[in-house]
Amino acid sequence: MKKTKRMISSIYDTLNASDSDELEGIYKNWAKNYEHDVINLAGYVGHLITSELLLSYLKKDKAKVLDAGCGTGLVGEFLFNNNFKNVEGVDFSEEMLSIANNKKVYQSLKLVDLTKKLDYKDSVFDAVICAGTFTCGHVGPEALRELVRITKKSGYICFTVRKQEWEAAPYEKVIQSLEDSMSWFEVERHTSDYNTQEGVSCQLCLFKVT
Repeated sequence: MKKTKRMISSIYDTLNASDSDELEGIYKNWAKNYEHDVINLAGYVGHLITSELLLSYLKKDKAKVLDAGCGTGLVGEFLFNNNFKNVEGVDFSEEMLSIANNKKVYQSLKLVDLTKKLDYKDSVFDAVICAGTFTCGHVGPEALRELVRITKKSGYICFTVRKQEWEAAPYEKVIQSLEDSMSWFEVERHTSDYNTQEGVSCQLCLFKVT
């Protein structure tokens, strides 16, 4: 991916990491400044748009929610402040999880690689939220199948996909295959702001498991 004038260096580095080890190292060094950089410099709003969309449908505040790719806990904070406190978080970066843990907004936090089979039984969560994780060099569309597996029937899956990742990877094919197998159906999907200072959009998606 080309670096634009408005793209901050750390974001560029994560989008162009050669492998998961390099990506993990970037987040290890970036964790302390991550929120300042993505919110204040890049104008990131992914955590807000996913949380607001999910909560417009998920009315039971006791619902068990998985924050998949929770990072430093931006989504967890939003949910907690809206009285959704039965939330678990997973991420592949220990340093990001450490910051999330300090916020005391999660029931539990686990070190997890979302590109692999998840260590959860079927139909565990009332909802899964995944903000800023389906993006270049991070997690691809095949991970959606595992998110469906661990979500209860009639549960919601809400996620963003960065524009460049949506165009480069077969999201529409995977989404359609899950619809064809009657695993889920689309509730909402549209283009939304993502990193406002960079001028980057995303696909904002909400699906209901069947």
